[in-house]
Amino acid sequence: MPIVRNLGRAANQLLQSSGCGCGVSLVPVRAIGVSPRQVASDASFHSVTFSESDHPRVLITGGLGQLGVGLAKLLRKRFGKNNVILSDIRKPADNVFYSGPFIFADILDYKNLREIVVNNRITWLFHYSALLSAVGEANVPLARAVNITGLHNVLDIAAEHNLRLFVPSTIGAFGPTSPRDPTPDLCIQRPRTIYGVSKVHAELMGEYYHYRYGLDFRCLRYPGIISADSQPGGGTTDYAVQIFHDAIKTGKFKCYLRPDTRLPMMYLDDCLKATLEIMEAPAEALTMRTYNISAMSFTPEELAQEVQKYVPELQMTYNVDQVRQAIADSWPMNFDDSNARRDWGWKHDYDLPELVTTMFSYLGSDSRIAQAN
Repeated sequence: MPIVRNLGRAANQLLQSSGCGCGVSLVPVRAIGVSPRQVASDASFHSVTFSESDHPRVLITGGLGQLGVGLAKLLRKRFGKNNVILSDIRKPADNVFYSGPFIFADILDYKNLREIVVNNRITWLFHYSALLSAVGEANVPLARAVNITGLHNVLDIAAEHNLRLFVPSTIGAFGPTSPRDPTPDLCIQRPRTIYGVSKVHAELMGEYYHYRYGLDFRCLRYPGIISADSQPGGGTTDYAVQIFHDAIKTGKFKCYLRPDTRLPMMYLDDCLKATLEIMEAPAEALTMRTYNISAMSFTPEELAQEVQKYVPELQMTYNVDQVRQAIADSWPMNFDDSNARRDWGWKHDYDLPELVTTMFSYLGSDSRIAQAN
């Protein structure tokens, strides 16, 4: 049994009763028998059909972020609604709550997270809980706890219970000394944000657990993700979402990056498709555990030219934010994802023209867009 330490009965009882101390990376000896609370918690899932029971039992942590809700929708369509549990520490919107199973899960509460995995017979875990770059820089101790200690809890639980574990990484895992055009899967990584550092840590720890303990760890480095379903949050790549909202509302957009700033990007549907494909890929097909994935790479100027096909009068101006520009200048301009395409057949659906068409089909009810079409 991987990682399980010979702590003795007394130590095991201590761990079981103390919740493993929120961040203590010890994996307790498996308990013999099932407590009444476990039986009660599990009972609600005993009514699934036989066909549903053949599918993986999925838990998504940090599920109320940009990707979690969309991923849950995709997985429920494929594996059945009751086989995919969305979790977070925040209260979900009504439409999310009623769309399928949702539970409270704090990744810093080791005991609670372990109970969720055991009681609900989880076999796949998608670990999306993380503080992103801007929030992380404003609160480094919290980012360290969530992004690193929380990861350790998830790794230990996944290894003990033989889960297939997915942890996303990011273009932020690279730094100014990394090759940028293109950026290969394996190269120097020296990020300068706590978010980026924690993602490199996650990549290396996941690979270590795979080689040391046999954990089925899988990781994709996401480029900038563009979605019509979420509002831009002020991140470095969020200009590529904001431009659509501003073009529709005002016909004017002020960009905080230089017009020639090239970054790898991807439409949300491609991102979710890639995530499911890497999880379904046969283990023997994978030559590595962390892959780059890419779809397109463009500059603000190139995006604006494509947007102007729908909003010809769009006025594009530039007011460079030095902080975000410095971050962008340290990130890849293009991802080399040839290994993903070779090993498990990755192929994107959305290039820049398809991206812009799709975004306006979701957002564009303005008269000037209708006239352009």
